Amino acid sequence: MKFKPLHDRILVRRVESDERTRGGIIIPDTAKEKPQEGEVLAVGPGARNEQGHVTELDVKVGDRVLFGKWSGTEISLDGEDLLIMKESDVMGVLHADAAVRAAA
Repeated sequence: MKFKPLHDRILVRRVESDERTRGGIIIPDTAKEKPQEGEVLAVGPGARNEQGHVTELDVKVGDRVLFGKWSGTEISLDGEDLLIMKESDVMGVLHADAAVRAAA
């Protein structure tokens, strides 16, 4: 099923975090928190300003983003759990070189 968000909303798939800590301790499912990182699957056309012009979104499909713990609305689409949120709920976009440095 295809889904296109409206206005300044985006569709995000949560990215699962590692099951082990850096020290090698395995984290059980019951102790895990929901990931606050995700991949953008679809974006709306943008929000309208006071003059009625559409302002394009800063995030695009394929971006890896960080968002708040309670951001968005959870939905199930084709058996997959996804989030719909406004672009303003996104705290930032992760770039590949930043993710590599963070893991080091």
